[in-house]
Amino acid sequence: MASPDNETSRLDAAARAGWLYYIAGNTQDEIARKLKVSRASAQRLVSLCLSERLITFRLEHPIAACMDLAAQLQDKYALRHCEVVPTDPADPSLVSGVAERAAAMLEATLRNESPRIIGIGTGRAMRAAVERIPPMQTQNHQLVSLVGNISPDGSATHFDAVMRLADLTGAPHYPMPLPVFLSSQAERDTLLGIDPVQRMRAIAEKADLRMVGVGQLDQSAPLHVDGLINRSELLELLRLGAVGEVIGWALTASGEVIDGGTNLRLTSMPHPVPATSLTIGVAVGAAKVAAIKAALRGRILNGLITDESTAKTILAD
Repeated sequence: MASPDNETSRLDAAARAGWLYYIAGNTQDEIARKLKVSRASAQRLVSLCLSERLITFRLEHPIAACMDLAAQLQDKYALRHCEVVPTDPADPSLVSGVAERAAAMLEATLRNESPRIIGIGTGRAMRAAVERIPPMQTQNHQLVSLVGNISPDGSATHFDAVMRLADLTGAPHYPMPLPVFLSSQAERDTLLGIDPVQRMRAIAEKADLRMVGVGQLDQSAPLHVDGLINRSELLELLRLGAVGEVIGWALTASGEVIDGGTNLRLTSMPHPVPATSLTIGVAVGAAKVAAIKAALRGRILNGLITDESTAKTILAD
């Protein structure tokens, strides 16, 4: 008779194989290579995952290593919520796993009968999460953007998530009809004083759930790559000690919101410190570790959805 430990190990392997196959889209040959087993064994593990109902359309098996990492992060940073998903060894920055878990949480909130206000950030992970939400009608909830939706050239930002989520759910939604950054602090203050903007921001302040991406501030910074800030603005933030940003707010390694640089011209909702409502960062990858740690240290976030590799690096210090 198999011991409980052996059975747990076997189900863990089956769950990993199922995640690689059904969520990350790997072939059985790729799974065999990544798990270092034969193709036949990979096929059996995928079949076992399905037969044991470890996975339906979402991964349901609590992989022990992931659960342990989540518990460590939750304890270290006093988090209200933490989930850690498996890492794809071939693509450690793959967002599909964290996007799937973020989508699961969003869907559960949207299906709740009690009215909720959901604040949404922008970015690749957030857009990927929203794309996994099935069409539904949720008129009793409100969706509100935490960040402006206009790029410097006047076009809509490519990774806006609120509008897409509203299309899928029919929920009343409140986009932030402002450039992410304005040309001066005075211009920002003027536009933030407009009555419709103040009303939208008053709703955002009451958000029961905030779900946001986390961006690194280095040469590959999403804010720079996506054209929201130029190179000189990026270099200024780096000189001020910035290592990351959450909805555009640049943070130091200790988690302090920088009083200078592009923060002076940013239209995003400010961060309560410590976070009051449930505020979950959705991020993965080695490049984002410093930014995630800054947001956790500064208590900008009180929730996190990430992957094994990123979680291990965060906990390494």
